[in-house]
Amino acid sequence: MQLSRMFSTDKVKGTRGYLDSQKKYEIIRTVMYFAISISLFVAGYIQTGRKANLLGVVAVLGCLPASKSAVGAIMFLRYKSCSATAAEKILAACGDLEGLFDCVFTSDKKNYVVSHLAVRRNTICGYAEGGKFEENDFYRHLGGHLKLDGYKDVTIKIFTDLDKYTERLGQMAQMEADTERTEGILSTLKNVML
Repeated sequence: MQLSRMFSTDKVKGTRGYLDSQKKYEIIRTVMYFAISISLFVAGYIQTGRKANLLGVVAVLGCLPASKSAVGAIMFLRYKSCSATAAEKILAACGDLEGLFDCVFTSDKKNYVVSHLAVRRNTICGYAEGGKFEENDFYRHLGGHLKLDGYKDVTIKIFTDLDKYTERLGQMAQMEADTERTEGILSTLKNVML
């Protein structure tokens, strides 16, 4: 049985609380991997009385996936989920809009944290908590991924003011829906986010 099924999170990528849920999962997995390696090393030492034994080699090799898991845990520890008050206001304003919560997009130079993204036709709007967001770099980064998947002429706007964002969500909800295009853009966004 895979560890991910044993300790599966109830949150999937793009849902509210995903980052906090994934953070807990990554920490538990990392602790378990290191505990297995340490227990193998200790068992080998107790059995042979020496550090150099076959179980010691297996324990050292077990540190490779444990270390990889630790890197994942550190990545998720850096970010937090959308605040409850912001999420409630966003959900109230969304209506039937398709959207994603807890989005983290990584690039070579910078990571971009967006609390919520909403998509309707050729428009993507997002809300970034924290007040400061490097929009132009983000537009280039995300726009490049969308163009690679065949979604050209997509307008992207990130708000740092929650009231302005919820106002824009109301305007977007009035737009005519294109379910197939929206689902395709959402799929691309999920593929490039953490």
